[in-house]
Amino acid sequence: MLYVLLDLCRNWLSEHGSWVGERGYYSLFAILDQIQFRTLAAAILSFAIMLVFGRRVIAMLMRLKIGDAGLSDAELLKRHAASRKNVPTMGGVLIAAAILVATLLLADIRQFYIQAGLIIFITFAGVGAADDWLKLTASRRGSKSRQGLYAWEKLVFQLGVAALVAWFLYGHTNTPGSDLAHVLNLPAQKTWESPGNVSASLIYLAPVAYVIFATLMIAGMSNAVNIADGMDGLVGGTAGIVSIGLVVLALIAGSQTAAQYLLVPHIPIADELAVMAGAMAGACFGFLWWNCAPASVFMGDTGALALGALVGYIAVITRQELVTIAMCGIFVIEAASVMLQVGYFKATGGKRIFKIAPYHHHLHMSDWTEQQVVARFWIVTVLLLALALATLKIR
Repeated sequence: MLYVLLDLCRNWLSEHGSWVGERGYYSLFAILDQIQFRTLAAAILSFAIMLVFGRRVIAMLMRLKIGDAGLSDAELLKRHAASRKNVPTMGGVLIAAAILVATLLLADIRQFYIQAGLIIFITFAGVGAADDWLKLTASRRGSKSRQGLYAWEKLVFQLGVAALVAWFLYGHTNTPGSDLAHVLNLPAQKTWESPGNVSASLIYLAPVAYVIFATLMIAGMSNAVNIADGMDGLVGGTAGIVSIGLVVLALIAGSQTAAQYLLVPHIPIADELAVMAGAMAGACFGFLWWNCAPASVFMGDTGALALGALVGYIAVITRQELVTIAMCGIFVIEAASVMLQVGYFKATGGKRIFKIAPYHHHLHMSDWTEQQVVARFWIVTVLLLALALATLKIR
């Protein structure tokens, strides 16, 4: 919004205030034209919002008695869950608010990629909030009340919204022969033969393939992050680190010079998504202020589903899905551990691969402390981030 106002007033600002300099009043606000500055400003603003309003939101959630139910299906985790019974959850509403405010103020909200990103983020946060609210108010609504949304309801919603947005994304740039927004970006693949000359060997996704690919990326990453949410600071810190990588990917994709130098797809205006990624990084690290062990609040599905969806969405727009999956290795392992455990349990009639899934609980039950699991997952994510970004140079 601030950038839009600057753009609308640019001529007037340049023509007035000559006493300030040759560019008039515009020189006082010209820094907003720099995408890097707006990205950093979004990170700082969202972080500040988390710190300033965190205590008030936590107090409000406590008054509403929106706390973790302290329930678990796994016998090994009952004691662990019971210790969290009075810690409020649904703190993701604060994460969502911080990201929204920072994005609306500092991103160019006229751009389609920003608008679609906001739709994805808000709708996924909404379904997470509905699920959290139903779970955590069940006791006051009676013993026969619903304990949250059914798994199929959430999945249908996630897939439906992601597919709808993906369809409009494809239609936004519908010239596959000359556009890189639909390229299947493979590892070590050269997008450019030389500056300005696109490689003839590129594979362009057809509409249906693009929609399926994008839908699975957005919905899948949303669920993966949600599965990983189970220890103080685990998702907040990991998602914050991944967000830094997304800032880099968005800035590269939106810059023709950088994209051609690294031989990766150039997606015009994609660099505006760096502002959203920066806001996400600031919000995640700000959330850690309240969520580090021992946690004062949990993000719940409200935050986890929305953060994962936004990660997947930015990966789709920048055409760096595989690089993003590599950066999100922890989330992928967590989701895979659940799928393997469930599949093996059903196939063998009750046998298990892990003591319990997701994998972070398996490690916890293998004599790792919760703080060790979280800190080491952060370290692994930093290493994965470095390795994933290094692959951009391998062409």
